[in-house]
Amino acid sequence: MELWFSELHTPNVKISIRVDRQLYSEQSEFQRIDVYESPEFGRFLTLDGYMMLTEKDEFIYHEMITHVPMAVHPNVKKVLVIGAGDGGVVRELTRYQNIEQIDMVEIDRRVVEVCKEYLPQTACCFDDPRVQLTFADGLKFIRSRENEYDLIIVDSTDPFGPGEGLFTKEFYGNCYRALKEDGIMVNQHESPFYEGDALACKRAHKRIVESFPISRVYQAHIPTYPSGHWLFGFASKKYHPVDNLRAAEWTALGIETQYYTTKLHQGAFCLPAYVEKLLESVEQG
Repeated sequence: MELWFSELHTPNVKISIRVDRQLYSEQSEFQRIDVYESPEFGRFLTLDGYMMLTEKDEFIYHEMITHVPMAVHPNVKKVLVIGAGDGGVVRELTRYQNIEQIDMVEIDRRVVEVCKEYLPQTACCFDDPRVQLTFADGLKFIRSRENEYDLIIVDSTDPFGPGEGLFTKEFYGNCYRALKEDGIMVNQHESPFYEGDALACKRAHKRIVESFPISRVYQAHIPTYPSGHWLFGFASKKYHPVDNLRAAEWTALGIETQYYTTKLHQGAFCLPAYVEKLLESVEQG
């Protein structure tokens, strides 16, 4: 008998991945956590039935949410990561010697513990001495922070369930206040392709535009996410993501990547016409 994991992307579209076995399943205090093993994508993590990452394509997401802001900001010392219980963002950040402190806030301790056991490819750098791990609600955590971080990375789940509060105007305003005068915030911005995802994308973009003087959106191709077309938000108090790209300096660091390059960085901000119109509709509204 063949076993398949299926996720509905819309009421009329679903993705199915053949699995060899289910490695783990648990209903935590916050959500259902499942880990599967598949012949095509290796091990993969789902939360409440939604795909979070696979061993085969996780590098795309984690490189693009991390290296884009790191190649722009000239002097990142202190970083706040919200969510990211799988450890992929922390793994990428620890490759930078100039970073002195990484505060990571994850609401569900069990996600981190399960990923350490079953997904060591991503959950491999929590023991770095620069990483300070706090299990708490990111929305509440950031309310008490002011002028503290050079970079905030919001690696949240989708805008419902435990991640819902990380898409509000209050949250983005608190991120603005928690950043230093030249700080950058990057967030996962959903997909623009299917109607339901596009609405979430528009709502998030509207709230970020209202909070930050510089707000741009960039894209990546992630095969296991809805439609494969995924967006990220880049919001800053000072730096433009393309005009202030430090390509030569970043390349000189010698960080080996599988997806991100400084040329791709520039192109990622060149969005399809329908996405530009989608975003402009809330920028002008």
